[in-house]
Amino acid sequence: MKNFVSKKIEEIKDQVGFDKVVCALSGGVDSSVAATLVNKAIGKKLYCIFVDQGLMRHREAEQVVKTFKSYQKINLKVIDAKNLFLSKLKGVVDPEKKRKIIGELFIRIFEKEAKKIGDVKWLVQGTLYTDAITSGVSVGKTAAVIKSHHNVGGLPKKFGFKLIEPFRYLYKDEVRQVGRLLGLPEEVVMRQPFPGPGLAVRIIGEVTEKKLEIVRQADRIMRQEIEKAGWHKKSQQYFAVLPSIKSVGVQGDARTYGYPIIIRAVTTKDFMTADWTKLPHDLLARISVKITNEIKGVNRALYDITSKPPGTVEWE
Repeated sequence: MKNFVSKKIEEIKDQVGFDKVVCALSGGVDSSVAATLVNKAIGKKLYCIFVDQGLMRHREAEQVVKTFKSYQKINLKVIDAKNLFLSKLKGVVDPEKKRKIIGELFIRIFEKEAKKIGDVKWLVQGTLYTDAITSGVSVGKTAAVIKSHHNVGGLPKKFGFKLIEPFRYLYKDEVRQVGRLLGLPEEVVMRQPFPGPGLAVRIIGEVTEKKLEIVRQADRIMRQEIEKAGWHKKSQQYFAVLPSIKSVGVQGDARTYGYPIIIRAVTTKDFMTADWTKLPHDLLARISVKITNEIKGVNRALYDITSKPPGTVEWE
């Protein structure tokens, strides 16, 4: 893999020359490792744009900025668009409409920022071998596409970027190896799969700032407890979902009417099929107690024991 990294750095240098390169940095494994590799090759000719839409998990946006601006010294532009995304999602409950709104808004913001850089010729993408098979986008074509399962939308063909896809013939585990060789922290290299629309599709119903904070804290608690217990090595994905229903509960000496949190953990080899992870009862109990004690407005925790099929990994 060391030879692969060295060879790719030289290839990218020759490929780009003196041209400017842009990368939509999502914080995911693929785009993060791709941006770091290209930065090693061309340095300040790479311009990374990170659109913070306010839909990421606990402190992830801060982690992206810290990792790439402070540690990796990458030329990074951070766009705070949290309020704009929330305003556009107001009143929207249909998951496909959420995805469309988030994707189109991301495109507009990215396009605006890319134009400010001026005379950009290339776009970096963390396309993997499995992505290339299903996407139908071949190396060297000028149609720049950021696939919805990676980021949040697709870039219009009129952009005319040429593509840099250093991992087009690699699998995810190989990209993780490259990330480690490039010095990326383990929390970035081993970041779990995360939907492009982020927490917006882990909230069933309308997305609000209050609901985002609830599901963000529930997700934080669940991930911390699973990792503390060592079950992160046995489950490929685990997260929290906030439905739009409420139920009666008793907390302290008072009656409550609060949200439930649905806990989801799956074991899978390829994500085409998946089984629910058989988490120990004592671990589930600790997660439940912490979620209901620490998060205001939540009075139940439920564990999803549905496999794929008939369910899917995500709820929306």
